[in-house]
Amino acid sequence: MLKLKEKLASQIPGLREELKNLIGDNGDKVISQVTIQQLWGGMRGVKSLICDTSVVEPVDGLIIRGKSILELADRLPEEIFILLLTGELPTPDELKDFQAGLGALPPVEEYVWDVQRALPAGTHPMVRLSIGIMSLESNSRFRARYSEGMKKTDYWEPALEDASVLMHKIPELAAGIYRIHTGKGDPIHPKADLDMGANYAYMLGLPDPNGEFADLMRLYLVLHSDHEGGNVSALTTHVVGSALSDPYYAVSAGLNGLAGPLHGLANQECLAFVLDIEKRFNGVPSEKDLTDFCWETLNSGKVIPGYGHAVLRETDPRFTAFINFGLKHCQDSVPFQIVNKMFQTVPGVLKEHGKAANPYPNVDAGSGSLLYHYGLTEFDYYTVLFGVSRAMGMLSQLVLSRAMGAPIFRPKSISRDWVKAQVS
Repeated sequence: MLKLKEKLASQIPGLREELKNLIGDNGDKVISQVTIQQLWGGMRGVKSLICDTSVVEPVDGLIIRGKSILELADRLPEEIFILLLTGELPTPDELKDFQAGLGALPPVEEYVWDVQRALPAGTHPMVRLSIGIMSLESNSRFRARYSEGMKKTDYWEPALEDASVLMHKIPELAAGIYRIHTGKGDPIHPKADLDMGANYAYMLGLPDPNGEFADLMRLYLVLHSDHEGGNVSALTTHVVGSALSDPYYAVSAGLNGLAGPLHGLANQECLAFVLDIEKRFNGVPSEKDLTDFCWETLNSGKVIPGYGHAVLRETDPRFTAFINFGLKHCQDSVPFQIVNKMFQTVPGVLKEHGKAANPYPNVDAGSGSLLYHYGLTEFDYYTVLFGVSRAMGMLSQLVLSRAMGAPIFRPKSISRDWVKAQVS
C-alpha cells in the first residue's frame, strides 16, 4: 500500500493549492439557488457539495474520475478504489503493491465474531454490519493519532490507514455475517492470493464451480462503488467524518443510512416484483401479459420498482452492464428472462402512462435476479452487498475530505415563519 500513499502524498499539495486559489479568487460567486420547493423536497438538485470521485450525468450515468462506468466494468474493485482516490487507474506494480498490503493485514478479530454470535438470531444483517464495523473501531489509527496530537495537514494519512483496513475487513465481516445469519456455518477467512471480489465470493461459501459468481461479485462491487456525494450514505459519512469522527464511526453511520427503504433496499424490492410475476404467470409471461400486468400495477397506484431515477434520463449504464452479464451467463434463469423482457416492455408502458420522468431501468432492476440465480436468495442480505461496495466510495471521499481540510458540515436552518416572512 506504500505506492498508493506515496502517490496521494505527491498529489495533495497541488490539490490544496488549487482549492485555496479557487476559493480565494471566486469565494463570493453564486453557483446555486434554493427554491422553497427544494427546501421542502430534500434539497434535490441544490449544488452544495464538492465530490471529485464521481458525478452522475442525466444521459451518460455514473462517471468515475472522468471514466464511464461501462469503461470500468471489467476492472477489479481494488483498481476502482485507487482510481477514486487518485484519479488514475493503477499500474500493474501499483495494483500488486496495494493488494499485497491488503493481503498482509490480519483477518477480522475473533471477538468481533463473538459479538455477532451474541446478537439475537433475528437481527437484521445491516444492523450486524453496522455493529461489526463499530466493534472494529479499536483498530482506528485516526483516533489514536488524533489523541496523540497531529497537524491538520496530516489527517489524511491515518484516515487512509483506516480506510485500507476497512477495505480489507468489510468483505470478510459481511461474508461472515451472511454465514452466521443464515446458519450456513462459521466465518471463512480470506485468501491472500485472491482479489477482493473473488475473496468475497469465496468467503460467502456459495458453490462457484466455474468462477462465474466471483465474476459477478467483482462486477457488483465495481458498479455500486460510488454515486456522487449527495446520496444518503455518502452524505452521512461526510457529515459524521467532518466532525473528525474516525472512519469507523463515519462509515457505520453511512451504512445506517444505506439501510433505509428509500436508499439501499431497492434491489430486493425489484427482485420481489420479478418473482411475483414468475409466480403469477407460472414462468415468463408473454409480452401482452406483462404489459397488462404493468398497467394493472400502475392503475392501482403502485410503481414498477427499478424504473425511473432522480437524475438519469436514459437507461442506467450499470443496468446495461448487469444485462450484458446475464445474457452471457444466465439466459436459462427465469427471473433473469423476466428482467430482460421487462426491459423490452416497461419503458413503452411508462411512456404511454406519461407520469414517469425517466421510464428506463436503473441498476436495481437487474442486480437481484443475478444474485438469486447464483444461490444468494436471502433478500434481507442484499443491502449488505451494496454496503460492501459503497464503502469504497464513502472511504475514498472521506480520505480526500481530510486531505483537503474540509471543515465541519454545518448548514444554516431556518424556521417556517422565516420562510413565510420571506415570501410575503
